[in-house]
Amino acid sequence: MELNFIYAAVAALIPLLVGFVWYNPKIGFGNAWMKAADMTEEKMKSANMALIFGLSYILSLFVAVALFSLTIHQMGTWGSLMNEPGFQEMDPNADAVIYFKNYMALYGDRFRHFGHGALHGTIAGFTLALPIIGIIALFERKGFKYVAIHAGYWIVSLALMGGVICQFA
Repeated sequence: MELNFIYAAVAALIPLLVGFVWYNPKIGFGNAWMKAADMTEEKMKSANMALIFGLSYILSLFVAVALFSLTIHQMGTWGSLMNEPGFQEMDPNADAVIYFKNYMALYGDRFRHFGHGALHGTIAGFTLALPIIGIIALFERKGFKYVAIHAGYWIVSLALMGGVICQFA
């Protein structure tokens, strides 16, 4: 039940893919976002897109890692037993290891599907991303449309990331 970095890396691609559609002026909310964010074509063209996409991916990787504990309930059991004698070494004779293996045999597949992860990702979007974006928007004097566009993007992204992590990791 260790963190699966391969699926974290895959899930971290999701915000970039969703953003390509979400913020696209031709098929998404690109024009509305540019207006709400006071973004201009000049600002867009002056950006170092390789740096922006690279850092966005790294930050999305942090989000993906955090989603493991929000979407996979068995991670809580793992975390609760981490400091028990013999658990980190996975000593087959350690009480915590025996308990964990029995627990996983009985309950390891519970709530491990895309829909459950998407539900928890959506909840994270509404309870974490939306309030954070809303607070930033209040201080930046941005309007409802700005919050709705960005929060919607993160709610969709977190739902998809949570689904992928919960189903496959």
